[in-house]
Amino acid sequence: MPGQKDKYRIFLSAAEPSADAHCAGLISALGKEAQSIEFVGVGGPKMARAGCTLLESTASRAAMIYRAFAQVAHFYKLIKRISRFLRTNDVDLVVVCDSPSFNFHVAKAAKKAGIKTLFYVAPQLWAWGGWRIGKLRKCCDKLCCLLPFEQDWFGRRGVQAVFVGNPLLDELEIDLAHYQRYESFKPENARFAIVPGSRPAEIDSLWRPMQQIALRLKQKCPGATFVAVAVDSEREQILRVAQLPGFESQYVIDSVHNAARAADFAIVASGSATLEVAAAGCPMVIMYQSSRILWHLAGRWLLATKYLSLVNILSGKELVPEFMPYFSSIDPIVRAIEQLLEDGDELAELSRSLAKLTEPLAEKNAREEVARIALEMLH
Repeated sequence: MPGQKDKYRIFLSAAEPSADAHCAGLISALGKEAQSIEFVGVGGPKMARAGCTLLESTASRAAMIYRAFAQVAHFYKLIKRISRFLRTNDVDLVVVCDSPSFNFHVAKAAKKAGIKTLFYVAPQLWAWGGWRIGKLRKCCDKLCCLLPFEQDWFGRRGVQAVFVGNPLLDELEIDLAHYQRYESFKPENARFAIVPGSRPAEIDSLWRPMQQIALRLKQKCPGATFVAVAVDSEREQILRVAQLPGFESQYVIDSVHNAARAADFAIVASGSATLEVAAAGCPMVIMYQSSRILWHLAGRWLLATKYLSLVNILSGKELVPEFMPYFSSIDPIVRAIEQLLEDGDELAELSRSLAKLTEPLAEKNAREEVARIALEMLH
């Protein structure tokens, strides 16, 4: 049992489904030590099932920054409630997971209350928002990085950072010998996985154009089949309700990795899901849509990386086509997919390259590493 107390309390903060899963995994990874820890916080159903008492369910409210303004008042009240809880209750450690626009406020409240704070998932300040590094230094006692290069980047800027691996890959077997060689692949019978993301704003902006792309591909590949991946039943229902006339798809509530392993090609919303697809050795195109006005006024000038998708950032080149931001025409995306489908050898090489790219990310078990760090911080 850590330290000398009979009972410890950890406050967990997750604002979207992926963070809900990460925090639930952390609770499970603590194993028998969790018996001496009370978990309380904000998050989703997976955290609740793992044994966390929720002040409020936040995962269903997840939204990207351009669509988040309507929820500002709600989250402002929630942050005040969290701050009051941290001031008036005995909390030994605060773990904030992802969603820096929300969790920076939670971490700031924790520091004001004199509570140690662990950041689980480093904010991508190396891509944009680098000026916030001072804010991170002030409110973060330990930073868990999911990408190998982040430990050095944050460390050189005065943040105690450690690479822990990626929790999405904790339970996956990455074996290069098992990936498709496309020896008998026929484009006309291609199997496609469609991953429109988990946040409502992502689905709202990407699901329709992804279906339109599928309809275009079906014209050239009449035997093609499509599987749309949803993170839960609520998201699945959103996809079904918004299905376009003429589009036919199977819907699955499953891991992105499993769907990608059964596919020849994937159409994926930018984000951590691209790493699951890469770990499956599944060639892909990556899409993302944002406000055209905000992108041209600010977004394009704030970015500090040549590429925007995690897959291409890690590879240091455009390993897979990325359309970020995508605004209107699907023509370039359709052309890129059709061109890749024409060459089985290229698909096979891309499959191997993607799997190899994710191998370093899976060398550590992220949940166990974060659990170990959390226990050390409780001493």
